[in-house]
Amino acid sequence: MAIGSGSDRLMSDINVTPFVDVMLVLLIIFMVTAPMMVQGVDVALPEVSATPMVTEKENLTVTIDRDSNIYINDFQVRMDFLKDKLEKILAAKTDREVFFRADKDVPYGVVVSVMAQIKAAGVEKLGMVTDPFDDQTIGKTSGKKG
Repeated sequence: MAIGSGSDRLMSDINVTPFVDVMLVLLIIFMVTAPMMVQGVDVALPEVSATPMVTEKENLTVTIDRDSNIYINDFQVRMDFLKDKLEKILAAKTDREVFFRADKDVPYGVVVSVMAQIKAAGVEKLGMVTDPFDDQTIGKTSGKKG
């Protein structure tokens, strides 16, 4: 004689509640940690006295850091492939405009070589990016005490 409902079958339904709980916890973890994972290239730009330019679109930027590493936006590129990569990127764009940033400690020859590669890729407008000039650094940069 069977006691109870008389059904000895296994339950084959998936219990969704623990799955949803785990997914919500993972979603919260990724939402909190994603902004912390943004990386950029640290460059000490030369300072000049000029007004900042306001742009409304995301521009293509070539950067040289202190160790003479070259980046297109935030992706590192070797000097050998800079021209080819820029040509492929610019092929899909209507404006052939590039902004150029270089650390102030990078040798002049490296800067000129990279600028030549950029121009050889067919860039029509090459903009130089600098930091605004600070009045407190006048004495430090010119060697005079103010």
